[in-house]
This record gives sequence, C-alpha cells and structure tokens, in this order.
Amino acid sequence: MLTPRGCGWPVLQRRDERGKPAVTGYGNRLLAYPDADQLLVCADGGGSNGYRVRLWKYELWRFAKETGLVITVCHLPPGTSKWNKIEHRLFSHISMNWRGRPLVSHEVIVDLIAATTTKQGLKVHAQRDLGTYPTDVTVSDMDMRGITLLPHAFHGEWNYSLDPHAANPQPSG
Repeated sequence: MLTPRGCGWPVLQRRDERGKPAVTGYGNRLLAYPDADQLLVCADGGGSNGYRVRLWKYELWRFAKETGLVITVCHLPPGTSKWNKIEHRLFSHISMNWRGRPLVSHEVIVDLIAATTTKQGLKVHAQRDLGTYPTDVTVSDMDMRGITLLPHAFHGEWNYSLDPHAANPQPSG
C-alpha cells in the first residue's frame, strides 16, 4: 500500500479484478486507462515538485513501483512557469469567478474554484484535502540510490523517466 509522505499523492488502497492497483481520490482518472503502462507528468521547475526535490522523485518512484507505470517527468525550466498553458487557461477564470467575494474559509475557496468553468469547456474539480502529512521528511542518499532514474539526453536534470522495470544503473552502497 502506498501512503503519501508529503507530496500529496493519492493512496493506493485496493486492486481491481485484474490485479491492477485501484487508485482513490484524484488518481481515479488513471482507472480510465487500465492498460496504460506509462504516465507523463509535466511539472513546474520549483516548489514541492521541483526538479531538485528528492522527496518528489522518491515518492514518484514509489508510485511507479506500486502501479508498474513508467513515469516520464518533464519540468519547465526554472522561472518559466508563466509558460504553463494550464495555468493560463485556468487561473484567470478562477480569479474572475471569485472576484468581489470574501474568501472567508477554506470551504468557500474550494467551492469557488470547483465552480469554475470556461466557454471552451474546461471544468475544474477541486476538493479539500483534510489529510495530515509529516513535515521535514528527508530522503537519504541510500533511498535515492535505490531509484532507477533515467535522465533524458536533453537537460536530464529537468527531463527523466522512472522505470520500475529497468535495472538500476546507479551504484549501490
């Protein structure tokens, strides 16, 4: 069973009738593609999912091992999140949706975000995560050596794959 350790990943609680992990929460969307063997993650270059964050890579690795998915990560270069098309399409509409309304509670904020739609058909799903997560989680050098992280030829520090089926090319010990 996979449990989040600070990255907010969905928890794998059960397996479906074919033995594939069934993911709860936001991860239910993975169930729409039960035969998928790869997952592409496009992420900003900084913050909790930044390209230098060990916990991000370690938790993705755990998720890859649990699901059997080869996870390819492409980080936007540092300072370029303004190029993120989703943010441009989404955040301006969220701002317009809650304009002039007092943001007096988490519930109000989440409800206003969840009520956001666009004329082009973009719909937002939002729910408050009431889970508690440990802080100051560190990932040891030994844990990092256990990850099969395959850097891509172009900026391997920003673009890499986590393949739970590949032999680990990193030295152990």
